[in-house]
Amino acid sequence: MKIYTKIKKGSALVYALIILSAVSIILVSLLGYITSQLKFSASRVEKEKAFQASESGINWYKWYLAHETSGKTTQQINNFWQGGTALGVATPYEHDFYNSSGKAIGKYSITAQKPDVGSTIATVVSTGWTYKMPNLKRIIQVRFRRPSWSEYAVLANDFMRFGEGTQVYGKIDSNEGIRFDGVAYNVISSAVANYDDPDHSGGVEFGVHTHVNPPPGSGVNDSFRSLEAPPNPVPNRSDVFKAGRNFPVPEVSFNGVLSDLAFMKTESQNPSHGLYFDDSGSGRHIILKTNGTMDVSKVLSYDTDSNSITNESASTNYPIPNNGVVFVENNAWVEGTINNKKVTIVAANLIGGNQANIYIGMNNIKYTNFDGHDIIGLIAQKDVEVIRDSQDFLTIDAALLAQSGRVGRKHYGTWCTSWNHVWWWWICTNSTTDHKNTITTNGSMATNKRYGFAWTDGTGYVNRVLNFDNNLLYYPPPYFPTGTEYSIDSWKEL
Repeated sequence: MKIYTKIKKGSALVYALIILSAVSIILVSLLGYITSQLKFSASRVEKEKAFQASESGINWYKWYLAHETSGKTTQQINNFWQGGTALGVATPYEHDFYNSSGKAIGKYSITAQKPDVGSTIATVVSTGWTYKMPNLKRIIQVRFRRPSWSEYAVLANDFMRFGEGTQVYGKIDSNEGIRFDGVAYNVISSAVANYDDPDHSGGVEFGVHTHVNPPPGSGVNDSFRSLEAPPNPVPNRSDVFKAGRNFPVPEVSFNGVLSDLAFMKTESQNPSHGLYFDDSGSGRHIILKTNGTMDVSKVLSYDTDSNSITNESASTNYPIPNNGVVFVENNAWVEGTINNKKVTIVAANLIGGNQANIYIGMNNIKYTNFDGHDIIGLIAQKDVEVIRDSQDFLTIDAALLAQSGRVGRKHYGTWCTSWNHVWWWWICTNSTTDHKNTITTNGSMATNKRYGFAWTDGTGYVNRVLNFDNNLLYYPPPYFPTGTEYSIDSWKEL
């Protein structure tokens, strides 16, 4: 009996030890879990603070760029980047990160990759951490970009009218009013709130308006449209403005391009950045070639009625300056095809005399690649002019800019092609009326005055196809005019 009792007491002790061990295991596990959760929570807090420090660095650099570049010319901005003083370029720039109480709780370190010459894009990386957990870092990379004029399908400094059948996929903006009767798949904007449309009588209408009859109607009414005029609210016309319309917006300065032209001339005289041609003769004839070179001849004379070359010198072959600028201190006739090149061709007389034009249309101007590897900019001090004897089917792959004139084609109407001398006067024995089939532009267009490739009498190009090249958003032509305000173009955490 006594032996049984001892055995029973021993069993209870074993049970107690088992229970105590189980409880201990549970408690240790629970304490370990609680500890890990506390550490995890602390880590998450510090990780979030590190992210805020990194983001603070990005916001500071955005302020810094605005402070250093706002209101400055392209040359001044280029000097800022290339002068070796931009923070974060040569060596990382570090700064304390403060909490809401003003206490330094961490740091951010900024490294910046300056833009290539002629580029508008700078890449900035900000790394943030806290003093409590300095090994726990968050890294943000952003791309800062100044908007280029090549980002618009059409940018204008005059009244603009887009007729029925026009389809535009890029942005359109004007410093004056816009009448748009086609279909716009991007924003149409104007610097004016309202204006008196010169194409019809009546009162003022909205800065961006349409004469397309609202659904379920169709067609266009050319008379004054009261619903498209103040004081009425701006109607939602998604049938015309797929992405909306915006007015008034800040004006774009075409006069400011003059400083850009001077900068391009200076850059072209640097052999590593471009080529310069003087004002001799009547200008230069430039033929772009797919082998990376261009043939350049001096234009000795041209017909001012048709703008066609009548006499020129033998050509000289030059390499196309990639990511560079070709500057002609006179008129320039341009044609040909490029392959894996980015170049801007400028015609501007900055030493006095007649303003220079760019003439196109002898042959096509084309890209080999449409993935951003081929980019052409054509900038004229006055007009970008399609000549009279242009191709019946003409293709222009380029960003076009007419600083003081317009992009377009003159009204050639009807002209005499052969004369016969009868008695004491000349009689026209054969004449031709200006009828062209199709002009296609793949790029962008900036024009000081109203552009146009056709006329109301039916002459000019019957079909006009204006395609916007989306590659110009990220690969503007070298040295093309830009805004001076940097904005964040892309953001990602590394």
